[in-house]
Amino acid sequence: MPQVSFDDLVTKAVAGESLISFPTDTVPALATRPDRAELIFEAKQRSLDKPLILMAGAIADLWPFVAGNPQERQEWEAIAERYWPGALTLVLPASDRIPAAMNPKDPTTIGVRVPDHAIARAILARTGPLATTSANLSGQPPLLTLAEIEQQFPQVLTLLPSELQRLAKSTPRREEELVASGIPSTVIRWTPTGWEVLRQGAVTVSF
Repeated sequence: MPQVSFDDLVTKAVAGESLISFPTDTVPALATRPDRAELIFEAKQRSLDKPLILMAGAIADLWPFVAGNPQERQEWEAIAERYWPGALTLVLPASDRIPAAMNPKDPTTIGVRVPDHAIARAILARTGPLATTSANLSGQPPLLTLAEIEQQFPQVLTLLPSELQRLAKSTPRREEELVASGIPSTVIRWTPTGWEVLRQGAVTVSF
């Protein structure tokens, strides 16, 4: 796995040339530009009926990618303000800005999240929202260490250890913003009758 500087990682991600991996508050992410989402499906040998998550560094960066009426937006924003940054993925109606490759079987919806991890948000602040998923072959447990990711995905770009240390020291954060739980995010979907829990994960949500 090529280990690169922060600037190189961002440049390659923005160019859509490579898959990248970075730490988050749950499990390490495999990521690429949304319109290159097929790179993730190919690398993970992932079924097309398993959609990807659009991850961003700030809440405001995600709203252009979802579509709803004012009342629905108010409901979504209330949940987002309460749990983000955090280990909660919201599955919402997708706007026309979402490439169909993000969710090939149902391009009308998109999962969105803002991670509670300072390094992840520093990267996403520079790249803009990215298509993401856990770093592992489909059907296998999420990989949790750089060594595991390097062995399984030798082509994926990651940050140099020295860059991770530099960012950990220089990025304004709460102490817990550099800690990964190892537990995938909780996933809830918006329906005509309200929220539905699709996967119980790191966060317990109350509506």
